[in-house]
Amino acid sequence: MIEKGFSNPTPRILRLKEDLLNAKPEIESERAVLVTESYKETENLPPVLRRAKALEKILTHLPVTIRDHELIVGSATKHIRSASIFPEYSFNWVEKEFDTMEHRAADPFVVPKDVAKDLHEAFQYWPGKTVSDLGNAYMSSEAKQCIGAGVFTVGNYLNGGVGHITVDYAKVLKVGFRGILDEAYTALEQQDKNAPDYAKRKQFYNAIIVVYSSAIQYAQRYAEYAQKLAQSEKDATRKEELLQIAKNCSRVPEYGATTFYEACQSFWFVQLLIQIEGSGHSISPGRFDQYMHPYLIADKTASKEFAQELIDCIWLKLNDINKCRDELSAQAFAGYAMFQNLIVGGQTEDGVDATNEVSYMCMEATAHVALPQPSFSIRVWQGTPDEFLFRSCEVIRLGLGLPAMYNDEVIIPAMQNRGVTLADARNYDVIGCVEPSIPHKTEGQHDAAFFNVAKILEITLNNGRLNDKQFGPQTGEIESFKSTAELLVAFEKQLEYFVRLLIEACNCADMAHGERAPLPFLSALVDDCIGRGKTVQEGGAIYNFTGPQAFGVSDSADSLYAIQKQVFEDKKITMKQLKAALDANFDRPVELKDIAEGVIKDQKIHQQGLIDTKIHTDHESIRRLLDSTPSYGNDIDEVDMIARKCAQLYCLEIEKYKNPRGGQFQAGIYPVSANVMFGRYVGALPDGRIAQTPLADGVSPRQGKDVNGPTAAANSVSKLDHFLASNGTLYNQKFLPSSLAGDSGLKNFSSMVRSYFDKKGMHIQFNVINRDTLIAAQKHPEQHKDLVVRVAGYSAQFVTLAKDVQDDIISRTEQHF
Repeated sequence: MIEKGFSNPTPRILRLKEDLLNAKPEIESERAVLVTESYKETENLPPVLRRAKALEKILTHLPVTIRDHELIVGSATKHIRSASIFPEYSFNWVEKEFDTMEHRAADPFVVPKDVAKDLHEAFQYWPGKTVSDLGNAYMSSEAKQCIGAGVFTVGNYLNGGVGHITVDYAKVLKVGFRGILDEAYTALEQQDKNAPDYAKRKQFYNAIIVVYSSAIQYAQRYAEYAQKLAQSEKDATRKEELLQIAKNCSRVPEYGATTFYEACQSFWFVQLLIQIEGSGHSISPGRFDQYMHPYLIADKTASKEFAQELIDCIWLKLNDINKCRDELSAQAFAGYAMFQNLIVGGQTEDGVDATNEVSYMCMEATAHVALPQPSFSIRVWQGTPDEFLFRSCEVIRLGLGLPAMYNDEVIIPAMQNRGVTLADARNYDVIGCVEPSIPHKTEGQHDAAFFNVAKILEITLNNGRLNDKQFGPQTGEIESFKSTAELLVAFEKQLEYFVRLLIEACNCADMAHGERAPLPFLSALVDDCIGRGKTVQEGGAIYNFTGPQAFGVSDSADSLYAIQKQVFEDKKITMKQLKAALDANFDRPVELKDIAEGVIKDQKIHQQGLIDTKIHTDHESIRRLLDSTPSYGNDIDEVDMIARKCAQLYCLEIEKYKNPRGGQFQAGIYPVSANVMFGRYVGALPDGRIAQTPLADGVSPRQGKDVNGPTAAANSVSKLDHFLASNGTLYNQKFLPSSLAGDSGLKNFSSMVRSYFDKKGMHIQFNVINRDTLIAAQKHPEQHKDLVVRVAGYSAQFVTLAKDVQDDIISRTEQHF
């Protein structure tokens, strides 16, 4: 028997989880009011010191909250799973949505009237002063038009913080915030006062001193509050717990941790403070098992059961953190996603297996808590123990979509190809969804933009036009192409044009953050910001990348192969007939009122009977013909190689460019859940896809198109050049639970993963659930609040997702062995 099963969570964990599931997220105003007051008081200070003073004010006055039954304390909000507003990044969208936010389809929040009033007053200060204002001011009208037409978006960083980083948790556990302060004081004393940038460096070090001094006092506020609660606590057990919490917070994170409990509490303060300082998500704990294991081994006082409960408590705290996004972004990140990626396993910097006891305890915690956070992941390589892989497969079989799996044999050389040292590459972790990064040495701006490859193909088929307006270069009318090779040449030219505008938009947002939102607390925990005297936003990190991700690669590949097969090879239809069918959306109705700018609007032409009757064949028959064409995802080289080519064109074009921090752009291929939202911007495609319907997610085949089984589908995905997509690729599979049952199911499952990774796939993740369960949850959400599914590069409670995202998950192919 290789099945082990999982122990039961403690009553405390069950109570805390129930509180999370029953919470209705609210918007809170305290942080927004405090940051506004601080900015009014510091208008004559340099930006980095203004940021430091703002965080100091927030940490001095933000309400201190200790929730019932907690062992690990520290909360950004008074209410569970609620969110603060960060007006220094953007604010206009918040006020516009005061009346709709509670009832919107994706990620609703309650906005109490007194909160709306406080925010309205705070917002009066911010017009023209935000990161978004500056980024938009830098951006050309052409780039803005592309954003409006759904070609790409940089809204993630234009409207909010960057995040997407792993800091040096181990350093804090070892030397504490007092050690960081000592480092800043020493660096300040050693500066050459005659250096031309001395004044700027001085302000950076002073900012670190301000924020870390205030962070120490913030933890002391928790110590004092826990002590106060203990004095009035009637329950003897809880009283003792509160006294221990007070003792922990009076020591860490000011000083280094001496016990496993202190290490857990110190870790959490770091995780929390980063998300109070800035509004970026994907603050990823990284290789938790590596930096926490020494404290477990050294602690002779904590039982294994108590240590497990502490890790479980951290998992629950990670689910308490939340973020409010504008309505459009909420659809792209549906499910209150925070993307706090925590990864275990893999290898050490010396190239030996890194699996340890904490690696397995993290799997146990994921099973106990059974919630979306952390975005739990594992690293797999040739030296990964079978027991570790089997145990991971057991967790996946629970149906949480966790853990995701990453291949060292691809990611390490892909990172080296970007100039990362071998030792650092071996130490990679994963940020956010699927983005490889070097912990506490990288500012990767992962997830910098969404790029709609399928939209580029649509524009190509219209000779650069969009809605009868010349939008891109003229590369040939559809009827002029005599081969797939000619069409690919035109597609590449359009891609080059729109990627250049994408790069411009990304760099505008990047510069705006550097000028208006430097983050001194975060930067002090990233190498080598203190040594270089620069914040992360100014290029202080050792490795600097920008990572925009593509989606629609599968749709483009299937479309190009359908043209090759049905037009050029078998000659069953002509390009003229194909164009007419596409313009008519295959005779399918389109709700014109729901079509965003950039989506095909020729339906009314067809309805008026203006299409040339000589070429007006049965468009539905054409659609069925196109839809029957062999597709990517079935281990067919002819179509898989076109998918590889489409992905390569994007990746190679992206990596030509540099960012303002002196680093390189690198491509990713993953959608979050933007494949659903941005599908609404794309008209009918030559693979038979109807206008406005979802695109494929990541490097996965189109929903329902991978019909030759899971191994054939994985073989197709492995043929892509994952080494080029060093910002990450995302592959989803969905299995019927019966396929993975018993020892034989686990062995088959783990063997498929090993085979896929042997063939150089980068990443894979799974939903293990049947269609009927998902449909039942959609109809009766109140009965399925604890149902967690894999959406894209993250898991979420199924009932919190918008219906079109739920439908997308339901439509994915159910694989079985």
